[in-house]
Amino acid sequence: MCGIAGILNNRNAPVSEDILSRMTKILAHRGPDGTGVYTDGSLGLGHQRLAIIDLTTAASQPMESADSPYVLSYNGEIYNFRELRTELEAKGYRFRSHSDTEVLLNGFAEWGLGILDRLNGMFAFAIWNRKTRTLTLARDRYGIKPLYYTLCNGSLLFASEIKAFLLYPEFQAGVDPEALLEYFTFQNFFTNRTLFSDVRLLPAGNYLQVTQPFDAFPEPVTYWDYHFEEPNAPQQEGEYLEELDGLLRQAVKRQLVSDVPVNAYLSGGMDSGTITAISAQELTDIKTFTIGFDLRFASGLELGFDERELAEHMSYLFKTEHYEMVLKAGDMERAFPQLVWNIEEPRVGQSYPNLYAARLAGKFGKVVLAGTGGDEMFGGYPWRYYRAVVNDDFEHYIEKYYAYWQRLIPNSEIQKVFAPIWNDVKHVQTRDIFRNVFASHADRLTRPEDYIHHSLYLEAKTFLHGLLVIEDKLSMAHHLETRVPLLDNDLVDFAMRLPAKLKLARLNEVVHLNENEPGNKTARYLEKTRDGKILLRRAMEKYIPKTVTDGIKRGFSGPDGSWFKGESINYVREKLLSKDARLYDYFDRDTIQALVGEHLSGHKNRRLLIWSLLNVEEWLNIFPAGGWRNQIAKHRT
Repeated sequence: MCGIAGILNNRNAPVSEDILSRMTKILAHRGPDGTGVYTDGSLGLGHQRLAIIDLTTAASQPMESADSPYVLSYNGEIYNFRELRTELEAKGYRFRSHSDTEVLLNGFAEWGLGILDRLNGMFAFAIWNRKTRTLTLARDRYGIKPLYYTLCNGSLLFASEIKAFLLYPEFQAGVDPEALLEYFTFQNFFTNRTLFSDVRLLPAGNYLQVTQPFDAFPEPVTYWDYHFEEPNAPQQEGEYLEELDGLLRQAVKRQLVSDVPVNAYLSGGMDSGTITAISAQELTDIKTFTIGFDLRFASGLELGFDERELAEHMSYLFKTEHYEMVLKAGDMERAFPQLVWNIEEPRVGQSYPNLYAARLAGKFGKVVLAGTGGDEMFGGYPWRYYRAVVNDDFEHYIEKYYAYWQRLIPNSEIQKVFAPIWNDVKHVQTRDIFRNVFASHADRLTRPEDYIHHSLYLEAKTFLHGLLVIEDKLSMAHHLETRVPLLDNDLVDFAMRLPAKLKLARLNEVVHLNENEPGNKTARYLEKTRDGKILLRRAMEKYIPKTVTDGIKRGFSGPDGSWFKGESINYVREKLLSKDARLYDYFDRDTIQALVGEHLSGHKNRRLLIWSLLNVEEWLNIFPAGGWRNQIAKHRT
């Protein structure tokens, strides 16, 4: 696990090794075990190493091939590298190290871009062909490892994190107003834009190739995509269950490959519990980590946000060495500067608990297993999918689900909210952005099951991707590699062909739920949609207590709704009601403050909006306003 950075100058201008070195070293948190740079005229590759597999210098990067024209800078883990190495050795390749890096390097020499279909793991890499002077950038199927790029004054810059670009003299950390509108519609990015103007995130399952000379943004090429579909000839449930059990064990065992200790998050939920249970059968010593919350001033659904008791019970059963931390409102407030510097751009929901989890786990090792992906692959958010299972056609489905995913500001309020920059964003159609997510997924939908699979596709492409980007940034900020066994290739392939009825138990009931009936419609709806992950729950009963497998889905979130109008109310007022807030260069002050006031007075729950406003206000201060220079100085001392 590492950090990569690089420069490709247009035509023949030589790369400055000093600039490249500074761009690389700002990523030292991602890899404090070694640093290296390679230059070849107009091309430069940088690398910061977190040594996990083959701890010797033989595995250092950038790595040059002795027998081919390739040079590689790579971030990630290839879990099937030993099988690929055996295959390459049979073809005559010889290896100087025991690393997966050298397997990737020789595999690219042998199969070219075909290597991407053979890799089971997480990765982002840059590989340079010294002969053809072609640069290839690629990212893993699911987007576990990020890779950003931008064109700056005729040079292509790329890196694991955007902060590397700050060290390039001509780069300016400007605001992309279209991305700001996109984020405040979905609390996420559905395109490959970022909040930074002209900075793009290479999409998951994509690569791009650049050969000099070049004049525009290179176009990414998709080599893999999700495809959820109802099987034509489904198997018996027992057969699916047996196959799933074998794939779960295989996935966890694959991701235990390491030359350093492997630990695990243990949230109190099914996914992390099962991963820990299987890991504990394979490892003699495993440490587990849980984040809890002070709920003294919480109310409503937030009273169920602390899962320490369940986690402690599973730790007892699996005999792990267990550590936990309890977060309070003050911890949320003090986390913001560090959080925003680490994640660089807000995505999905609340993320400061992940920062504290990574900080805790990072004190005890370099590798931690997480349960990310189980919900998105096996239907863990049924109340969301059920909202759009009966439709007249595909466009009707888009209208209904798009309305639901306007998480922060609905279309009806956008013009008023963004009045200061409306002329810059009025051409943006966020409904089209939403619809374009499905550009590669069939839209011939005839059954409720088809719409369920479409919804799963959307969440894997957007929500899951956002979670993975946040997890990578926050774990690597603490020299920590997070592995996600539930996104093993074979397990994902299985999940995509699983019948909807083995993910959602009450599909037929909800299809016939009358949305117009009188009474407490919301309560009845929630009662009928508290299922999900049906087959996965049954498979996990073998490993974890039934009290966990029968439990209601809870997100990893603190009681911020209560804190914002209680213990943190002064913090919210200071940041968002201030006359000096930078937000109001982009947002209408009266409109935003009225929306915030509705939450502070208890009339509306706008916790997601307030969280996002706080995040972006801090972002504006750190990046466009130049506060990043203080962050760099702070991390150098």
